[in-house]
Amino acid sequence: MTTGPDSKLYILAFDHRGSFQKKFFGIEGEPDGEQTAIIADAKHLIFEGMLQAIGAGADPSVTGVLVDEQFGSTVPAEAREKGLKLAMPAERSGQDMFELQYGEDFGEHIERFDPDFTKVLVRYNPEGDAAGNSEQLAKLLTLSDWLKAHERKLLFELLVPAEPAQLQSVGGDSDRYDAELRPELMRRAIADIQDAAVQVDIWKIEGVEQRSDCEMLVAQARSAGREQVKCVVLGRGADDAKVDHWLTQAAPVDGFIGFAIGRSIWWDPLKAYVDGKIERAAGARKIAENYLRFVAVYERAERKAQASA
Repeated sequence: MTTGPDSKLYILAFDHRGSFQKKFFGIEGEPDGEQTAIIADAKHLIFEGMLQAIGAGADPSVTGVLVDEQFGSTVPAEAREKGLKLAMPAERSGQDMFELQYGEDFGEHIERFDPDFTKVLVRYNPEGDAAGNSEQLAKLLTLSDWLKAHERKLLFELLVPAEPAQLQSVGGDSDRYDAELRPELMRRAIADIQDAAVQVDIWKIEGVEQRSDCEMLVAQARSAGREQVKCVVLGRGADDAKVDHWLTQAAPVDGFIGFAIGRSIWWDPLKAYVDGKIERAAGARKIAENYLRFVAVYERAERKAQASA
């Protein structure tokens, strides 16, 4: 049976690829060497923010980065040197259906970088296209089986986008979908993935509005002898207030161990730097501040729950 980490895990996620190059630099298609270097430099600035957070007191043993091979440049090696946890994506960017980035050669890439966690992003609605869901599960099983055979861990980012009929049932209100329908759909999606024998070590899941929903999701993630499986909250690019709420609901729940947040931490300061509005050092400092603030929110909610228990 798979096992997750025993301690906290606070990941700064910047493995964005297709959306990153288009929205920040307006680059369509495959970037050339010069364009790749420009994108990689911007990503390194995000990592510089993480280094500032370490300098300001973040514990390297529970701090991680999620960064891609394409634009990550020296970041994976530097993260290793600093004693940080390293996660890297295996999926092709920008696809509605899961595909392996490097096809049958995925194992070679994983072994070359030796990440602590291999990450996949999967859009899966249990009431969605059945054939498409089955195809995704087959591909995920191939990866999962390889990871377990090589004693490597799987970080599974689960997104459950609304089907048209589901959204219609809540009057087209995406907030109502998130609050009323998505938690149970997430639980069913996790169950489907488990039933397909895909072995997940950490579930990286969208935040939910109620602590009871967090408890339900952990119960499913840990069902049938999976007691060591853990969960982390993703940020989904939401504003601070929304992410704070999600973290506050999850932190007191046994089985949640932290977060994997990206755009909510680095988007604004990086955009300001790319647009020439702030200096590089100021951008890194703001990224560090944003990261540390979310750590503080999570740990404060956890301590408060423990004190009132």
